Amino acid sequence: MSSVIPSRFGHLALACALLSGLAAGAQASTLDKVKDSSSVRIGYANETPFAYTALDGSVTGESPEIVKKIFERMGVEKINPVLTEWGSLIPGLRASRFDLIAAGMYITPERCKQVLFTDPHYQLPDTLLVKAGNPKGLHSYEDIAKSGAKVAIMSGTVNLGYARNSGITDEQILQVPDTTAQLQAVRAGRADAAVGTQLTMKGLADKGGDSVEAIAEFKDDPAHTGYGALAFRPEDKELRDAVNAELKKWLGSEEHLATVEPFGFDQSNITDKTAAELCGQ
Repeated sequence: MSSVIPSRFGHLALACALLSGLAAGAQASTLDKVKDSSSVRIGYANETPFAYTALDGSVTGESPEIVKKIFERMGVEKINPVLTEWGSLIPGLRASRFDLIAAGMYITPERCKQVLFTDPHYQLPDTLLVKAGNPKGLHSYEDIAKSGAKVAIMSGTVNLGYARNSGITDEQILQVPDTTAQLQAVRAGRADAAVGTQLTMKGLADKGGDSVEAIAEFKDDPAHTGYGALAFRPEDKELRDAVNAELKKWLGSEEHLATVEPFGFDQSNITDKTAAELCGQ
């Protein structure tokens, strides 16, 4: 009898210790996990110049390079990229496939209901990619609506809503998974234009050679100016706040401008807008 009681107490103590350990693990925040592992997973969608896979297989772009610098300041060394279609970025984040979205995602009130954004690290207008010479004379969403032209839009982007609100019918809209498909659609004549950020469309024009061009004058609502930021799960406010604090100290610095310059960004793209303001909070 005397040998059994201590054994039972020992098992009970071990069970309590295991439960305590499990509870502590369950309470560990994403910020703690990222710091403990010195690694963070980013979701991106292969859109130049925001986030894309380079020819050597590495992932680069304005957003991933900013993530590298900011997390380095937080003591996190390894960035693990997860390639995702644009329309699956937010579902993938919420399903914990990665820890944040680093894809130049615009802050919009609708997205603010699903994710937490940092303050924006750039502002940027849109433009159109068209056939060389712009044969249909397209300079606005309204031009596309009135002419009956077809426009290639990347699924899940704000441009889809802008197009519909401007009177462009769903029959005129060709939804595609990425920017490469936008370029292919215009070059092949399946779309008369593609719409996206000014830098993205210029990059596609460079890839497309003499057959396409990004128009210089795009008439658009100033409210459509895009403000790009990093996005986090709603429950990861601690991680978002830690990243945001580092961003506030770093954005506009010489190191920041040198980091984003290869991707076409400069001082003019910096904004003092906040996520709260853009989310309508």
